[in-house]
Amino acid sequence: MTESRNYRLVHGGGDEAEIPHILIVGGGYLGMYTARRLEKKLGAGEARITVIDPNSYMTYQPFLPETAAGSISPRNVVVPLRKVFDRVRVLSGRVVRIDSAENTIRYEPNVGEPQTMAYDHLVMAAGAVSRTLPIPGLAEWGIGIKTVEEAAYLRNHVLNQLAIADSTEDKDVRAKALNFVFVGGGFAGAEAIAELEDMVRDAVRVHPSIEQSEVDFYLIEAADKILPEVGPEVGAKALNQLRRRDIDVRLSTFLESAVDQHIKLSDGTEFDAGTLVWTAGVKPSPVVSASDLPLGPKGHVDTTEYLTVNGTDNVFAGGDNAQVPDGKGGYYPPNAQNAVRQAPVLADNVIATLRGTDLKAYKHDNLGAVAGLGVHKGAAQLFGKIKLNGRLAWYAHRAYHLLAVPTFNRKLRVLSDWTLALFLKRDFAALPEMAEPRQAFEAASRPQVEDGRLRRVS
Repeated sequence: MTESRNYRLVHGGGDEAEIPHILIVGGGYLGMYTARRLEKKLGAGEARITVIDPNSYMTYQPFLPETAAGSISPRNVVVPLRKVFDRVRVLSGRVVRIDSAENTIRYEPNVGEPQTMAYDHLVMAAGAVSRTLPIPGLAEWGIGIKTVEEAAYLRNHVLNQLAIADSTEDKDVRAKALNFVFVGGGFAGAEAIAELEDMVRDAVRVHPSIEQSEVDFYLIEAADKILPEVGPEVGAKALNQLRRRDIDVRLSTFLESAVDQHIKLSDGTEFDAGTLVWTAGVKPSPVVSASDLPLGPKGHVDTTEYLTVNGTDNVFAGGDNAQVPDGKGGYYPPNAQNAVRQAPVLADNVIATLRGTDLKAYKHDNLGAVAGLGVHKGAAQLFGKIKLNGRLAWYAHRAYHLLAVPTFNRKLRVLSDWTLALFLKRDFAALPEMAEPRQAFEAASRPQVEDGRLRRVS
């Protein structure tokens, strides 16, 4: 067990033991931008800054549906954390316990022994994970789309299902492979099913034995509408867009079972499906509950309007793992739009606490919402008044997210992917073995029997 004040982290200026330590849990949008602003505005000897995250990169999650559809390369939706910092220490590992009473955290490196690390100021930016339900078969067969790895896997998986169907005459196998089920009609679910349906519609053309009429996409939503973030009018038009594309949208319907990839819905429908994508909500990162911090009714860190955690004077929180009061008796939605705008306020309030100056309240008026529903298709509500559908909404979606994706390097790479797509056809190469890259090598290394004798494959 080691103490963070004892390991060397040289940022210049003075005795390290006397320099306040700012610890940021999570390297997502909020964590990364908070660290960047702190680094920019604090003097070299004013504080030590550490970011802890299991990954060495930040993922721009709004681009994951397009990554799953192959419109954007997976590498271009992530930003290497060590590349964007000059004076911030990045540790790859997982925080498993927070003790705010002792100003310590328990940290498990990706490789190595667990450590106890002390801090002077803590920023909770751990984000969220998929919120699942105890539905039989879901854990075994469901695929999420919260990470770039899941998005890349989903693309390979869907294309592999087409290859399976194209390579057999068995009607049951073909039907199962060509049934694609998405659960959850919010942003993640609607965008994912729209992007992947677009990709499959194109891919069918290079699979001679498959007719488009054999392919079935299902969107299962427990509520009576989809895309509530864009408002009822735009959401209804988006629903019509999907249905015109023969996507079977089931509203007020639940997934009851997925045992052995046999789908059972609450409306009585049953069928086999080789693909089950779960996008039905998120919950705060597990580290939030593994702490002594005050939590709200849904498990989020309970904060003040200053992004400080209630009952503490040195812990701050925002983004998906926090409930931030909106001054109207409710809370700001824990979404990317708020995380982006909370980062500078949170960083400035940490600095104000260090310097003994006044804190600033977080206030933000919703700018609207944009959703991409495949190439040249989308839904958007801007500034509460402007409502767009189709191609105009798609342009608004791409323009907004191109501005929002971090770093000029990534903006240019994403723009390059989009520009190339104007002139080149989609790439339908499926690499399902990427999920288990050593499979071929292991198979080649196994002893094999020939003429009653063991031999190894050369």
